[in-house]
Amino acid sequence: MRLTKLVSERIKDIPSGVVAKSHNLLLRAGYIKQVSNGIYSLMPSAQRVSLKIINIIREEMNKIDGQEVLMPVVMPKELWEKSGRFYSIGQEMVRFKDRNNHDMLLGMTHEEAAVHLCQNTVKSYDQLPYMIYQIQTKFRDEARPRAGLLRVREFIMKDAYSFHTSDADLQNYYQIVYQAYQKIFKRIGMKNCIAVSSDSGMMGGKRADEFQLLVEAGEDNIVICPHCDYKANMEVATSIVEQQSYSDGELEEVFTGKAKSIDEVCNCLNIPSSQTVKAVCYAVCKDSERIVICFIRGDKEINEAKLKKIIGADIAVKDLDDTLLIKGNIGPYMLNIENATILFDNTLKNGCGLVCGANKDEYHLKNLNINRDLKVEQFYDLAKVSEGESCPICGKPLTIKKGIEVGNIFQLGTKYTKSMGMTIQDQNGQQINPIMGCYGIGVGRSLAGIVEENSDEKGIVWPLAIAPWHIYLCPIRSDDEQVKSEAEKLYKSLSNKFEVLYDDRVVSAGVKLTDSELMGIPLRVVISPRTLANSTAEITIRKTGEKVFVELDNLTDALNKIIKKLEENNE
Repeated sequence: MRLTKLVSERIKDIPSGVVAKSHNLLLRAGYIKQVSNGIYSLMPSAQRVSLKIINIIREEMNKIDGQEVLMPVVMPKELWEKSGRFYSIGQEMVRFKDRNNHDMLLGMTHEEAAVHLCQNTVKSYDQLPYMIYQIQTKFRDEARPRAGLLRVREFIMKDAYSFHTSDADLQNYYQIVYQAYQKIFKRIGMKNCIAVSSDSGMMGGKRADEFQLLVEAGEDNIVICPHCDYKANMEVATSIVEQQSYSDGELEEVFTGKAKSIDEVCNCLNIPSSQTVKAVCYAVCKDSERIVICFIRGDKEINEAKLKKIIGADIAVKDLDDTLLIKGNIGPYMLNIENATILFDNTLKNGCGLVCGANKDEYHLKNLNINRDLKVEQFYDLAKVSEGESCPICGKPLTIKKGIEVGNIFQLGTKYTKSMGMTIQDQNGQQINPIMGCYGIGVGRSLAGIVEENSDEKGIVWPLAIAPWHIYLCPIRSDDEQVKSEAEKLYKSLSNKFEVLYDDRVVSAGVKLTDSELMGIPLRVVISPRTLANSTAEITIRKTGEKVFVELDNLTDALNKIIKKLEENNE
């Protein structure tokens, strides 16, 4: 490819409002162009990277007997009514009516379509297990798209669906996919991608794991034990929290005036936040009369993903204006609110000498003893894990890192096959609902994640396996006839063996060298009047900056050796 013909534009200035490194570099290097909020076009160079990622994914899916299919982006309401998700999913799913006034939707995932594809097509146990997969465009009307390709509304995804006759068979295949995913992320050049336990969310099912790329741009908090194998997304992470003990006494009402927040109450009474009881109130979506009141130690935060799973519904922070609750003074002692579900976090178990709201404006209670003053039948794990808390496996301190979710796998069970009436005949002639697993990888997010992990102050540093081109042919002084002639010869000869981007522009050396580093092509070959005087070319390795001069007659062999070494090191 000649750079003068490449549909792309490199820009010097950082676009306004761009924070994420990958967003910045992909825009500046001419890889992507924004169409709308959370919607991007991939320019030719980015599409080349995307196709290489897709090819690696396809190869690994085929190795584990995946059968590639293509399901529609647009689906009728009826499919999603059967599973119940047409109504349970909120505004992130785009619904519309076609010209016949029929309710339709844009697919954000394809469990329903996968079941529909297989229903009445696969009829017997001896056809199982099998896995179908697709690489397809999806649309999710994300509330807050950000960071370029890291959080978008339209995206390309590989999604796969497996069908099984037993839980044991699903467990076995789940591990096979797990290993395949590790190979995929390694092959596309990710160095710090780990698998962690996660919440199944709207997908449902018994077990879910995420593949998280550990980079600072990540939105997810990943809880990791450096001392054992414990790894989990914050949504499902647990820890051993040291119980705080304070001197006990008689329950006593104290005046706290305008002190409402935990910090204000602590300052008023000169106590640590761990000695307080915090109340957090939620409304249950689609049940406006129901209130959930969570009590938790004052130095902890509610994990809303855990809470949603406990109550079995979506939640939103509750506006207390239409209730008898007094914001900032809510406490569990003598609390009597209709239609309220009251939950206590594990951090309050056996607590004594605590301070809580008195359910009375400007007053709190001192010396609350959970076991003495309250009748708590059950405590729940509602809290977010904090850095330094003890690992639930080995008891040593936990760390928290930022991560980008680039893939996920779920054990769905019969949630979709049962609700949609898909059955097969088992070995005993009985009709059963097949058990499902599903497995996703975000292609665009993986591309952006690799840039987050593989870049420096000069630009992108593409791993060889997915680089848009292997070699950036960079003649200095293209206006020099000898340089131009030799560059043309090299472009023809090298293109027979390598993927070459030929910078045939008549611009300064500084512009060319800067653009080559910004675009991140693994190898740069420079020729100039000075190198040609010695019948040599200069090879620069983008990742290390290492330079070597080789004779023109030996250039192909030298490039082959360097590329082989990069491949061996997965660089």
